[in-house]
Amino acid sequence: MSKWQYTRGLHKIGNGIYAYLQPDGSWGLNNAGLIVDGEHSMVVDTLYDLDLTQEMLEAMQAATNAAESIDILVNTHVNGDHCFGNQLFKGAEIIASNACAGEFATETPPQLMIDMLKAAPQMGELGTFFTKCFGKFNFEGITLTPPTKTFENRLDISVGEKEINLIEVGPCHTRGDIMVYIPGDRILFAGDVLFIEGTPIMWDGPLANWMRALDQIIGMDVETIVPGHGPVTDKNGVESMKAYWQWVDTEARKRYDAGMPAAEAAKEMLAGPYSAWGDPERIVINLDALYREFAGDSTPANRVELLGIMAKLV
Repeated sequence: MSKWQYTRGLHKIGNGIYAYLQPDGSWGLNNAGLIVDGEHSMVVDTLYDLDLTQEMLEAMQAATNAAESIDILVNTHVNGDHCFGNQLFKGAEIIASNACAGEFATETPPQLMIDMLKAAPQMGELGTFFTKCFGKFNFEGITLTPPTKTFENRLDISVGEKEINLIEVGPCHTRGDIMVYIPGDRILFAGDVLFIEGTPIMWDGPLANWMRALDQIIGMDVETIVPGHGPVTDKNGVESMKAYWQWVDTEARKRYDAGMPAAEAAKEMLAGPYSAWGDPERIVINLDALYREFAGDSTPANRVELLGIMAKLV
């Protein structure tokens, strides 16, 4: 959506509402948000390390005095690029879904990221790929800081006089995905339910839940949508994401029914109509999730193994 520039930093997108953007939206480069009304403030998601989160917080404080003390922090889901900076928001109430809070105990800890990056030079092509994706981040000093308040399905809160709807839509990207809707301003922070100009990742699924969430957005009275990764968009961006998943689902089913292994299917589909989107190798993760779904297999994804397959593709 040409109305909004996709440049790094804080962008005002509405009445007291800001999006913090991190081009190019690749691995770990997520978006976040700030909502203010009078002296009250709320942040949507933090960033992947403390340095980046502190830089974002300082930009918010420079934009408005209300950000000097954040009242509420919402985590849209558990992935580290949306919650590893939580500890810097001292005194804020941290809100997430019950499912998201439950995942904090099993999410990849910062120390494992440190250990993997140290070991990467001895890990061959997997190590090279891992460093390319995550070597730009500093995982030192992070204390995983979980939510202090949780909910199921929906929670309505306020920031000053602004009504905010927290809407649970997971499991899709992760088990505990939520979206943040400001109906009075027709603005939505979609979290990682929406990737724009980048390949999404389905860690959990099922795909039907994700498609239902996208249809829900299309049916909402919303004009401006901040995705978890990529440029600010509108409902056209949601339609593009729907089309991607419809294509992946159809093509994956053909190959699954033909007995083709998921990794081989990914290699074939990598050059498909969405190859120009960022990080197309993530098709590996999505096919793994769909193949397990087709088979009725609830085993969690083996993330290291999937990274290794992606490393071979790139």
